[in-house]
Amino acid sequence: MDSSMRSICSFLTLFLTSVLWADDPDLQIYKEVDGYSLNLHIFRSPAHISGAAPKPAIVFFFGGGWAGGTPTQFYPQCEYLADRGMVAMAAEYRVKSRHNTTPFECVMDGKSALRWIRKNAAKLGVDPERIGAGGGSAGGHVAAAVATVPGLNEEGEDLSISCLPDTLVLFNPVYDNGPGGFGYPKLKDRYREISPMHNLREGMPPTIVFLGDQDRLIPVSTAEKFRDEMRKLGNRSELVVYPGQSHGFFNQGKPGGGYLKTLQEMDKFLNSLGWLEKY
Repeated sequence: MDSSMRSICSFLTLFLTSVLWADDPDLQIYKEVDGYSLNLHIFRSPAHISGAAPKPAIVFFFGGGWAGGTPTQFYPQCEYLADRGMVAMAAEYRVKSRHNTTPFECVMDGKSALRWIRKNAAKLGVDPERIGAGGGSAGGHVAAAVATVPGLNEEGEDLSISCLPDTLVLFNPVYDNGPGGFGYPKLKDRYREISPMHNLREGMPPTIVFLGDQDRLIPVSTAEKFRDEMRKLGNRSELVVYPGQSHGFFNQGKPGGGYLKTLQEMDKFLNSLGWLEKY
């Protein structure tokens, strides 16, 4: 184990044994649409001082097949990254069970969230050139689609403000929506509008993907194809595959230690970008 990995392990141990998050996240409305208010749940370290140098930020989108789920899924990752000096957020977005929407509205909301964060970066204490996106399963799709698909912008939104994230942290993302891929029966002929796999390009942000090799929704071959196509285009793309792990293995409380293992790899990746404070 190298010195950087030992440092990560030491920090994880300290975090898990000593941190009890005292404050509820700060809720900020980023979008009002169809009578609904959508919030960002924002986590900052208690040491984050107003007026300090702008911090890198990341926003996570929950999983749930574009039909359900809640931002609390990514509270543990947000708390951890806030303790590592970032401004970490978990986003609400419209889903079928609560808003009778389709996956297309999910992506629209994801783009709106990134634009709102960038527009309000100074108020949030965020560096507008270091805003990442992440998520799990359908939320991982939302994050990846925000970074790839050219359309699905909310009508009336200021498109001069970029919605493109500066890095992607994806947990078993359903990012191939073409024939044979996840969600194709719902999307059908519109899949190219929304499938990240079919909208890759040069200049994509650095990306890391976590996947269990027993995932029944995303074959390892799909993740390998995404990684390889990204690299062919000159993009940084990393894939970490976990033997014996199934869909959702990364969530806190799941057996197999996937939460801690992915937290460790996420830390290593973001640290390589210079986004985390020193221990």
